[in-house]
Amino acid sequence: MTDVLRYTAFSQDPAYGNPAGVVLDASGLDDDAMLGIAADLGYSETAFLTAPPEGLGGADGRAFTVRYFSPKAEVPFCGHATVATAVALGERIGPGELVFATRAGTVPVSVTREGEGLRATLTSVEPHTEDLDPADLAEALAALDWPAADLDPQFPPRIAYAGARHLVLGAATRARLAELSYDFARLEALMRRLDLVTVQLVHRAGPAEFHVRNPFPPGGVVEDPATGAAAAAFGAYARELGLVPADSVLTLHQGADMGRPSLLTVELRSGDPRVRVGGAGARIA
Repeated sequence: MTDVLRYTAFSQDPAYGNPAGVVLDASGLDDDAMLGIAADLGYSETAFLTAPPEGLGGADGRAFTVRYFSPKAEVPFCGHATVATAVALGERIGPGELVFATRAGTVPVSVTREGEGLRATLTSVEPHTEDLDPADLAEALAALDWPAADLDPQFPPRIAYAGARHLVLGAATRARLAELSYDFARLEALMRRLDLVTVQLVHRAGPAEFHVRNPFPPGGVVEDPATGAAAAAFGAYARELGLVPADSVLTLHQGADMGRPSLLTVELRSGDPRVRVGGAGARIA
């Protein structure tokens, strides 16, 4: 019988953050079995670990191949399940450096002690952004039931990538962000056509502080309470558009509107295109 662990990411409280399934030994599972476990568990993602590929690097016993499944499909990369997996490993083999081989590329993760718990910080693959066709923006707004006037002009709509593709839209007010009621099927159809994992809805609360929400219909989930991959993509987006300095530490608040407050830290370093995303994690009993 497969041992499926349950961890939350981006919170030290098991009742908050974003829950993920973690299977530390998936060597006997095929794709259908992994998808079935993820669907039965019902979390937005479950991570499955197997032996690392030849030449991945990393210390002996601290390198792995990781695959991520939502209840409906495999995704190339998932930040919160990466943090959850790293915390689960940290509890078993101790804090330190880990290396994950993912479909998106190699993702180093550092696990450190934070108070009585653990914190994990992942380093993304190299990110990029791309323009959005005006017709696709119009369709996204129609699916969200957002008037164009509710967009923040400081946040040009873009598709951002740091391991997975996310549509970034800025909300002009916190109230606009709080009112999320969208056409699930319509948004899912657009996202599948554009190969998007989530939509990153953002409201700026301060120079380096943001509130975010993430619809995730392609994964069969209305909304994610904490989305590490989207946080990494947003960090790259914000830096590329000059919204934040090249050297920055950003704080992202997510999940409060759905009763699972989460705290994500996004670090940008001048001279390094990659983005670091960190947060606490805890086992769910």
